[in-house]
Amino acid sequence: MKNTLISCGDITLGYENMTVLRHVSFELNEGDYLCVVGENGAGKSTLIKCLAGLKKPMEGEIRFSDKITRRDIGYLPQQTAIQRDFPASVREVVTSGCLNNSRLLPFYTRADKERAAKHMAELGITELAEKSYRELSGGQQQRVLLARALCASNKMLILDEPVTGLDPIVTGEIYSIIKEINKKYGMTIIMVSHDVGNAVKNANKILHIKHTVQFFGSTDEYVGSKIGREFIGG
Repeated sequence: MKNTLISCGDITLGYENMTVLRHVSFELNEGDYLCVVGENGAGKSTLIKCLAGLKKPMEGEIRFSDKITRRDIGYLPQQTAIQRDFPASVREVVTSGCLNNSRLLPFYTRADKERAAKHMAELGITELAEKSYRELSGGQQQRVLLARALCASNKMLILDEPVTGLDPIVTGEIYSIIKEINKKYGMTIIMVSHDVGNAVKNANKILHIKHTVQFFGSTDEYVGSKIGREFIGG
């Protein structure tokens, strides 16, 4: 039987006096792959930031089991133009993910460097290790950021629109990599996606929000639901 890793209990989210999401409740187990879908402005990225610990709920509570801490979670946010132009090497960007687990040590350990090398190999970017991150294609940058997130995580990856702006071939490759990470490591995945077609192909659970929960359940249940059929058809 799988254990519950994270539980959201009737949380409400917003900024200052503006409420973005109300009464959100769901649970995720070890190894789940959840896609968060919904229209633009529905509150998806706000929820992701809250799960990543960057925002606090206005109401309600997010509970983590004693089997996971914030240091077990890797977070890949949407990139800004400034971040895409970051003048560091691929190796430096990937290895920096280990800072999440290094207890604020001012240097990288041998284990950190080995961990970074391992994930660069898995993501097929070893040959790019000494290249400048800013010189890479969009798809290559996303592979680098996934490798960095893996260095930061042991049990959960939180991904905010990881395929935005990528062409269909590269998008498919990134989805395949994320699914392999989920299967190979039993890593729990929480991902925001506008691509509901790929979401239902890869995830085992769907959370559909529009300022509150419209649906939460298995992918099969979502595909058969009224809102799922409408959204997929749209």
